[in-house]
Parts: sequence; C-alpha cells; structure tokens
Amino acid sequence: MGVEIHPKAIVHPGAFLDEDVKIGPYAVIEKDVKVGSSTIIGSFAQLLGNTEVGKSCKIYSYAVIGSAPQDLKYKGERTFVTIGDNNIIREFVTINPGTEEGSVTLVGNNNLIMAYSHIAHNCKIGDNNILANVATLAGHVEIEDRVVIGGLVAIHQFCRIGSYSIVGGCSKVVQDIPPFSLCDGHPAKVYNVNVIGLRRAGFSKEKIETLRKAFKIIFFEKHTFSSAREIILNKLPSSPELDKLLSFIASSKRGIAR
Repeated sequence: MGVEIHPKAIVHPGAFLDEDVKIGPYAVIEKDVKVGSSTIIGSFAQLLGNTEVGKSCKIYSYAVIGSAPQDLKYKGERTFVTIGDNNIIREFVTINPGTEEGSVTLVGNNNLIMAYSHIAHNCKIGDNNILANVATLAGHVEIEDRVVIGGLVAIHQFCRIGSYSIVGGCSKVVQDIPPFSLCDGHPAKVYNVNVIGLRRAGFSKEKIETLRKAFKIIFFEKHTFSSAREIILNKLPSSPELDKLLSFIASSKRGIAR
C-alpha cells in the first residue's frame, strides 16, 4: 500500500511521508515534517514546524505537535520535536518544540499520551510511559521509562520522574520523583515503593523487598540523603536497582519529594 491522503487534508509538498502513512480529512502537515511508515494522522490533527514522527504511531483528532513553545524567551529559533515509534497520541494533545536554537523536545517509543495532555518545550520522555488525561508537563521535565502519570497531574519545570514510578491523579509535582516510587499529593511526596507496578514488570520478591528496605531508610527514618546512602550501602546487598535509585537521588537538582 502507498500513502493515503484524504483529499481535504492540507499537506505541504515538502513534507516527507514514508510508506503506508494515512492522513485524515482537514489534517495539516507542514513543509519540514517527517512521518514514519504506517503512522496514522487523524482528522484535524496538526504536525507543524520541524517535527519528526516515527513509524506505526497513531495521532488522533485535534492533536497539535510542533507549534511554537509557550515560552516568552522564544523568538522564532529553529527548534524541534522528535517522536519515536509506536506511540499513541490522543485527542487535543499538545507537544511543543524546544526554545533555544537547535534544541529538541523528545518522546521515545511505545508511549500512551491520553487526551488533553501537554508536553512543553525541551521535555524528554522515555519509553513505555502512560500519561493519563490532562497530564501537564512544564518545560524541561524529564520522564524516564515505564512511568504512569495520573490524570490532571501538573509537573513543575525541570522536575524528573524516575523509571517504574506512578504519580497519583491530581498531584502537584514540584521536586524529583525517584525510580520505583508510588507518590501522590499536593505537593506530591513518596509514600511507598510502586509494588504493583514492579510486580507487573517482573521484578522478583527479593528485589522488591530490598527496595522497600531502602525506601524505609530514605523516606521514613529521617536521615539526610548522604547518611541514608551510607546505611544502604552498608546494610543492603548491592543491585542495579539500588544503584539506579541512589544515582538518581545524588544527581537531583530540584531535590527529592519526601
């Protein structure tokens, strides 16, 4: 099969459409946009500016990707949105490009981004994440892999959300959320290990129990982070998960939500 473009779609001849792309009525595809094979663009969706979408994505009606960043510093610089493969982007989602010259907003592979979610300039989204309806990400937010962001969650600029975490609906995130966390609140704070998420991801009971012990030391025994790190290194068996947790905390610039 070849490219299917509805006769009422508006597609610039300079856009690159790979094989088997389908574009619905009244969709708008601008000049420098690139769309990977087997991607479906719904009616009234807009792909603007320097946007690149990978293969086998589904972009639903009224999603707008690549419109100018909502940042007063932006003066028309050439910036980018790059989206990977197998993403589902639902109705009225907005994804803005970077602000500074040459900068990029990144979305990885296999993400589900539900209706009305917003991904602001310079965000970095990894793989296999779920952003529920009206998830709102300010500029420079980073979400790692296999994260669940609940509906109506607002995430402050420059915050990071670690892999395998879940953020409860309507939370206000103003500091970094470490990997493997279950967090909630206004402002959000860590309450526990994301036990159900880790079980579903195939983590062993032993690994989950080790993480639980580490979380108890970090979040509930009122140690400084440096003291908690020393206790964990001395008391708990080393593992890639603990290394990831401690490395994430050590590299935090906004502080850890606890």
